[in-house]
Parts: sequence; C-alpha cells; structure tokens
Amino acid sequence: MNIGQASDRSGVSAKMIRYYESVGLLPSAARRPNGYRDYGDQEVAVLQFVRRTRDLGFSLDEVSTLLALWSNKKRPSRDVKRMAERHIADLEHRISEMRTVMRTLRDLAKTCHGDERSDCPILDDFAAPKTSITQRRKK
Repeated sequence: MNIGQASDRSGVSAKMIRYYESVGLLPSAARRPNGYRDYGDQEVAVLQFVRRTRDLGFSLDEVSTLLALWSNKKRPSRDVKRMAERHIADLEHRISEMRTVMRTLRDLAKTCHGDERSDCPILDDFAAPKTSITQRRKK
C-alpha cells in the first residue's frame, strides 16, 4: 500500500510517517519501481503502536524503547510496567505543576479590574521580582 493508504489505516499523517522513518522509529519503506513507498500490514501495525504511545504522551525515546520491548517476545512484562509507572509518575508531577499555574493565574485574574484602565496587576506580577504572587504560591 502507498503512504496515503498506510496513513488512512494507521491514523498517522503521511508527514509523520516520513518523520518516523527519518528518526528510525519505522524502518525505511520498500520502494516501488515508480519510487513510491510501499507499506505492508507490519508497518501499519508499528504506526498504530507509535500513534497510541504518542497519544498517551510517551516521548520518542520512550516509544523507541517500547517498540523494542514489543518486538522482543522474550522480554519480561515488568520492564514495560516499570516504564508505564514512571510515565504515570511524570504525568502526575506535570498535572500538579499545571494546577499550581492555574491557581496562580486565577489569583492574578482576581486582582485585575478587567476594565478600560491601563493598570494591570497581572502584567505587574509577570514583571515583578521573585516576591510576586507566583513565587509566593510556590512556598
């Protein structure tokens, strides 16, 4: 199948398929006599795997590791579980940081009149030294 068909079947854009080939996540496709890439069911399965892991927020390096684990049928599942648990911990940390940012922005928004006045405590806080609301929130 051509790259458009592989894209349709995998849910990965043709541009991303080319990118994944360039970074080594997907082996370079065989070429037809006309020079077009030729993909099979195995490549589509790999693309679906990559798409799903990327949708779950894994980095390209992590996806590469997961692909290697997926293709190694003798690997212990604990290695995969460890990666998933590390990723969960990272996501939880990032969510916590984002909640802090949201609280800070809500606090700042409450201090702004939001009218025709040019005075804006939000911008003042952004320009302030470390004693700003943002820094006080982190303590």
